[in-house]
Amino acid sequence: MSDFAPTVGVASTHPANMPEEHAALPVWNAENWFYEDWPVGQKIRSLRRTMAEGDSHLFNTLVLDIHPYVQDQIFAETEGIFGKRLIAGAFVFSAGLGLVATNCINAFSYGYDRLRFIKPVFIGDTIYSIRSNLDKKPRYKEMGLIRASYEVFKGEGELVLYCEHLQTVKYRNPADFAGKTEK
Repeated sequence: MSDFAPTVGVASTHPANMPEEHAALPVWNAENWFYEDWPVGQKIRSLRRTMAEGDSHLFNTLVLDIHPYVQDQIFAETEGIFGKRLIAGAFVFSAGLGLVATNCINAFSYGYDRLRFIKPVFIGDTIYSIRSNLDKKPRYKEMGLIRASYEVFKGEGELVLYCEHLQTVKYRNPADFAGKTEK
């Protein structure tokens, strides 16, 4: 068991433009934690997701990725070095992060570092992700900076992607960080 308090689904926003009894319900996959609540060292694992051909084709169509390794079965089988079609790396990144993404209303994406496509993912492969909370530091007057790693695995634990996500997160009490920020 984890030594960390849960952060997912523990509270809710309370929109004024819906029935009060609906607004009071916790929001699925939503969070409202603050910088002070984010536990360094916490790890979470996603459910698994099989990368289906239809999903791959839809993603490729949406982003106009028509590279023969992801769109041309004949090329992939006869000329490609893997002998079968790949899932686009951008889709593996998007789906892999989406598997452990949560919707914290106080956090804002700052960017990604160290993105690496380590092994290919093919149509029909099943992936899952592990997010590890790496570190945090006060940064701005109203928000701190947090860093988490995302590892995407396929099959029974073969690492296929690694990256680090930086986010700015609101302080619950900004006065506690006066004089401690970089900017």
